[in-house]
Amino acid sequence: MATYIRACQFRKQIQNFKCFHNADRRLLVNSSALRDHNYTCHSCLQTSNRTDLLQIKHPERLLRQFHNRSRTLTSTFSRKDPTTNVYQNNLFARFHNGRIPFNETRVFYSSRAASADSPGSDGDGDDKGDSKPDDTPTEQEGVEVQTSVTYPMSALTTTTIPDYFPNIPVIAINRNPVFPRFVKLIEVNDKKLVDLIKRKVKLNLPYAGIFLKTNDSHDKDVVESLSDLHKVGMFVQIKEMRELQDRLQMWVEGHRRISIVRQLPEEVELQNDMAALTNHLGEQISKKKGARKSRKERRLEKVNGGNGGHVDVQPEAAAGMTEESSAREGMLNTTIMSDVLMVETENTPDEPFTSDMKLKALTAEVVKTIKDIMALNPLYREHLYHIIQGQRVLDNPVFICDVGAAVTTADPEQIQQVIEETNIPARLELVLSLLKKEFELSKLQKKIGQEVEEKVKKQHREYILREQLKIIKKELGIEKDDKDAIEEKFRDRLKGLVVPEHVKTVIDEELNKLGTLDNHSSEFSVTRNYLDWLTCLPWGKYSSENLDLARATQILEEDHYGMEDVKKRILEFIAVSQLKGSTQGKILCFHGPPGVGKTSIARSIARALNRQYFRFSVGGMSDVAEIKGHRRTYVGAMPGKMIQCLKKTKTENPLVLIDEVDKMSRGHQGDPASALLELLDPEQNANFLDHYLDVNMDLSKVLFICTANVVDMIPEPLKDRMELIDVSGYVAEEKLAIAEKYLLPQAREHSGVKPEQVHLAKEALTELIKSYCRESGVRNLQKHVEKILRKAALKIVSEGVERVEVTPSNLYDFVGIPKFTRERMYDVNPPGVVTGLAWTAFGGSTLYIETVVKKALDLDTDSKEKGDLQVTGNLGDVIKESVQLAYTYSKLFLRRVDDSSQFLEKAHIHLHLPEGATPKDGPSAGCAIVTALLSLALNKSTRQNVAMTGEISLTGKVLPIGGVKEKVIAARRSGMECVILPEDNRKDFSDLPDYIVKDLEVHFAAHYSDVFSVMFPDIQFKSSS
Repeated sequence: MATYIRACQFRKQIQNFKCFHNADRRLLVNSSALRDHNYTCHSCLQTSNRTDLLQIKHPERLLRQFHNRSRTLTSTFSRKDPTTNVYQNNLFARFHNGRIPFNETRVFYSSRAASADSPGSDGDGDDKGDSKPDDTPTEQEGVEVQTSVTYPMSALTTTTIPDYFPNIPVIAINRNPVFPRFVKLIEVNDKKLVDLIKRKVKLNLPYAGIFLKTNDSHDKDVVESLSDLHKVGMFVQIKEMRELQDRLQMWVEGHRRISIVRQLPEEVELQNDMAALTNHLGEQISKKKGARKSRKERRLEKVNGGNGGHVDVQPEAAAGMTEESSAREGMLNTTIMSDVLMVETENTPDEPFTSDMKLKALTAEVVKTIKDIMALNPLYREHLYHIIQGQRVLDNPVFICDVGAAVTTADPEQIQQVIEETNIPARLELVLSLLKKEFELSKLQKKIGQEVEEKVKKQHREYILREQLKIIKKELGIEKDDKDAIEEKFRDRLKGLVVPEHVKTVIDEELNKLGTLDNHSSEFSVTRNYLDWLTCLPWGKYSSENLDLARATQILEEDHYGMEDVKKRILEFIAVSQLKGSTQGKILCFHGPPGVGKTSIARSIARALNRQYFRFSVGGMSDVAEIKGHRRTYVGAMPGKMIQCLKKTKTENPLVLIDEVDKMSRGHQGDPASALLELLDPEQNANFLDHYLDVNMDLSKVLFICTANVVDMIPEPLKDRMELIDVSGYVAEEKLAIAEKYLLPQAREHSGVKPEQVHLAKEALTELIKSYCRESGVRNLQKHVEKILRKAALKIVSEGVERVEVTPSNLYDFVGIPKFTRERMYDVNPPGVVTGLAWTAFGGSTLYIETVVKKALDLDTDSKEKGDLQVTGNLGDVIKESVQLAYTYSKLFLRRVDDSSQFLEKAHIHLHLPEGATPKDGPSAGCAIVTALLSLALNKSTRQNVAMTGEISLTGKVLPIGGVKEKVIAARRSGMECVILPEDNRKDFSDLPDYIVKDLEVHFAAHYSDVFSVMFPDIQFKSSS
């Protein structure tokens, strides 16, 4: 063997030795492996038959020869087992645990080099010769060399564990503490703790203390104080250690319970630790071996200078130890580590117990529960089988407690209670409680697993049966292949449709493409969806349009009151279609305030024309794809709204309502208003191209109706393609008729109240319109009517009233406090105040212009002070310019009235338009502002109950305005007797219904002098030069 080791070119790298082991897992040397067998080096793969080795009576010398090239073993193989005729190591025989493969076990060596280091030496200098250098031994079952080394400083595995070892490093963990006789994998990241453990292991002190943290959220390996740790923990031995980049991985085995005594604030000296351990282990060996010294001890004594087989320590450490000090006192007297890493501990023994009937019953119940858990949970079955079956566990309740606590998944606090409990019966009860909870959890886990497994089996079985049924039907000709069925379905849809030739060509190409694709490919799904849309469209299908004017008139009158312009335009559309003998498309735009019936009239028009109705809103829309569709390459691509409309209505001539066209927005995905240009252009929509379909669609037969509140917000190119129809607000008389004819019957139907149960008087409706619902539309009036009927229904049900009368006197009980308590701001306008008229999105309203002098007027001709004009009232830029223009013109016109007056030149005037929270803008208040300034300058009130509107130029021309109907309605609603309008708006006034202009005096002004003559009839003025 010595010759073989010297011949091995890797002999200095060999640090592993693998051999047989018995049930006690001790390192053994089999005598049969030392005779006439081949040996193989695992590094150089040289094999040799060794028949001339040393005699079998010296196996320990053989082992030393194997290792003396590198380092000398600190122990000897000296005791022979008489039963197996095998030599065993007393000190370092426990080589591995059950969790680590035996061939990966590392042998630990002391730091003292071999004294006999010459080639062929076995450690004592007695070897005389070498065998043939080229002889290479073969591998045998007794001796084997393992060369892979993953960690150069291997874990220390000593046979004897110190009974008392106080100063140990602290490893703090959050969960799953280790128990005696159990092995746990631990990773340490703290650099100081890693360095300390490596140094301890290098000194053959592979011990540590594992303690649970009091705070689970603490994620560091080192705690700051003892208050962060539980006092009782576990004394462990490091069995295996491996360094992985920035962390240290260790396999540790628990041995006994220990308690923390105190922190150790000073650094320990490594030599003292080594000396303490060596002396302690030497005492134990000496007690067992007696006074007789073996040959190896004598040899070690000769090598170490007469220390009795102990390893020499440094003189500095040896001087501090007296001859009388025992090994335990040596360990107690050593210096200590820092407060964070090292602690002083003491053993925590269990209390004495008597093995009575209760204890045996508890132990048996714990074992039974563990076996039940093993039967339910396969995770524990393999791990606990050998533990439960391999020994008489009923005779060892302490071990059973540790086994039971180790297999539970309880909270750390509950596990810590088991560790800290020293009374064995009480500990058994704690463990039994935890095991019962674990057993219930395992039963629930098994139940859930069975349910999931049954569900999966059922689905798998159904899938297999479906596939078999599909194949059977296909063989019998009952059912066709998926692709054939899909193609047949698409072709059946096209039967009876007049498909354009270019569309038919695309469909045929896509069907041929579908036949070549795999059913599970993504392209197959895209093609199938595309064909689905193409074949669902109503190619050549039109609804039969109603061309009966009388029936159309009847339907329109049934659903809506008034709106003569709209009804007349629809009747014109029907008349043209009747003369042409075919349907046609058109683009109409209804604009007006909210609640006047723009959207609802579109549904009535569709019913009157017998067309399918489709509505979509473009308010807030910022994506062009909503109208033009997505490209088919996108995931989830869909056609635009118009293609969806045709699929839903199943005709090519529906009525499409595009709501809120004045509220479209522009985003990064395009401008929908521009996309509507193609859709709403009669010259282009005959060949409308959707991005998804990519084929031309004929939309020329579609009747488009758009709605808007303010036409100024519609882009001019889009507005140019539409026919604008004004849907103005309603006056009180119209609202009353709408409420009686439409709103009240609808509210009765929705609330379930019969006409004989609730009577809403006409006077109450008039008061409701006058004091609560003055807006142009009737939506708010509808809400109030429904509110009245709901309150009446509650009264009928709760109080048992048979009939409820709603009159102006009790209207307050149903709808609350009136919102409008007065008709107008001023009953009599003072000097400087004029009533104007304004248009809003909610209809017309009166607009008062107030002017006052804010500073004492100084009419001294010698004064150089000039007047100014302050304007307030939340005004826009246009109306501010109109105020400045009116201020300039009023100065000019005042000279025509009184050429000596310097009032407007000297006065500091404040002009205000009330209701400052309401934004105001527009040029139509010019005439009213000039009149207010002249009234203030002349200190004379204007004619009462007169309202005016009109834009004024710098030379006094009165320019036309818009919203004549709304403004006249507002004047009439406010009780005005006279209205002044621009001359150019005479035609607009003549179109108003008689019930609006009845008993209303109107004047048309082409120049401001006409306005002045009406407002100040008793004042003469000079004509303009």
